[in-house]
Amino acid sequence: MTSTTEHRDVVIVGGGHNALVAATLLARAGLAVAVLERLEHVGGAAVSAQAFPGLEARLSRYSYLVSLFPDRLREELGLRLELRSRDTASYSPYVRDDGSPDGLLVETVVGDPTRESFRRLTGGDDELVAWERFYADVEGLAAAVAPTLLGPLPSVRDVRAGIDPATWRDLVERPLGEAIERRFTDDLVRGVVATDALIGTFASLHEPSLSQNRCFLYHLVGNGTGEWRVPVGGMGAVTGELERVAREAGAEIVTGTPVETVSAGEDAVLVTSGDRTWRAAHVLSGVAPAVLADLLGSPVDTRPEGSQLKVNLLLSRLPRLRSGLDPQVAFAGTLHLGESYTELETAHAEASAGRLPTRAAGEVYCHTLTDRSILGPELAATEAQTLTYFGLHTPPATLGDAPAAEEAYARVVAAIEEHLAEPLSPLVLGVEVKTPSDIETALAMPGGHIFHGDLAWPWLEEGEPADTSATRWGVATAHPRVLFCGSGARRGGAVSGLGGHAAAAALVEQLGLGDLDLS
Repeated sequence: MTSTTEHRDVVIVGGGHNALVAATLLARAGLAVAVLERLEHVGGAAVSAQAFPGLEARLSRYSYLVSLFPDRLREELGLRLELRSRDTASYSPYVRDDGSPDGLLVETVVGDPTRESFRRLTGGDDELVAWERFYADVEGLAAAVAPTLLGPLPSVRDVRAGIDPATWRDLVERPLGEAIERRFTDDLVRGVVATDALIGTFASLHEPSLSQNRCFLYHLVGNGTGEWRVPVGGMGAVTGELERVAREAGAEIVTGTPVETVSAGEDAVLVTSGDRTWRAAHVLSGVAPAVLADLLGSPVDTRPEGSQLKVNLLLSRLPRLRSGLDPQVAFAGTLHLGESYTELETAHAEASAGRLPTRAAGEVYCHTLTDRSILGPELAATEAQTLTYFGLHTPPATLGDAPAAEEAYARVVAAIEEHLAEPLSPLVLGVEVKTPSDIETALAMPGGHIFHGDLAWPWLEEGEPADTSATRWGVATAHPRVLFCGSGARRGGAVSGLGGHAAAAALVEQLGLGDLDLS
């Protein structure tokens, strides 16, 4: 077999959404760019798929909503993408002390229904006042951080200078659980606040590493508001637009090409796949840091592990709720299940001991209430709806085999049916269950960790060096010619494009080709 060597200015390993962002910006800067993707399509976790054979419904299979992707970056790339807001932020069903069903409704813009809902739960207005004060403080932090995300990493001193010291202590310096317990009294309200600290992160609210605090920040910093919006057409529409602008810029996208080795030298980097070799001045890594380490021949000792159970459902219609609330209101935002503060901490303790949590803790989202374009004409003409469930505290040790996954799904159904006025199963047209191991197999994310590893603060700590373009932008690896451009970047995690933009900005800056600082 004859080996060929191809020459490019930049080779990007992995074709996720961040890779496409970087490819577009670098190609527009005049560089010859090749994106190498092992699958037959690009997008990574930001894809839509017909998950149920014979049923024309293209679900956002792994990633669902858009928040962290800056509007400024979207405009710069020229993405023709519609993101829709939702009137309902969340609904958390519960059973009152007298045994009657009810639920905590939180609107995106707080109105009378939200106020009445808090009063029924807590007997007064104090908890809602605490809620509004807390999120005003969060908004202050988000307003300071969001504008920095498209520029070089700011110093922690500069960020901290613009934040109320008490807010900084609560959200950045001390375990988030302390602030939640001090500032709220109701167990359910505490849990609703806490969930944003746990999506994609396996931690107690009192975890000393503060991984939960960093997760919380990333969930609430998007565009300075933290609003999560629905991409019309599903996450596949996001990837489709990113692929379009990348190709129009002149980037080469090569699918079905699993990279086998990356050899970084002083003058160039060699990337191999089968009998093909690419020689590039620079390589960007859109794969997880642990995967890059394998490709470089220096495997890491500790690999990340995810902790989420994902369930995709297609229903003939939305189920009726015991509380009597219109399902089109309850399911329009995030529907919380088993996510009171006590239940969350109990589930974490059980999972830490290697046991599947007794009560499923997670949340449900209905894409089709906001956007029915993901359904084929026949389904769209009916009452059919999609539901996606994101389960917390289910690391691989709790889902070791098929029976364990089946039991986990049964517990999810039980958690949903606890609040329904009818059984769920007769309404199910299709179901798909994805464990962390399934996600690793499908997407090559080590341990199925959706962030590729623990999130980092989006700033430079005191004394942290920023003497190169790569360190200034948070994309440095141990090899000067290899940069992170995916979730492994300093500001990686979620569908944001931030890793791809930062890598492109660092390389353009280093090569003297212009300035991609969009802050």
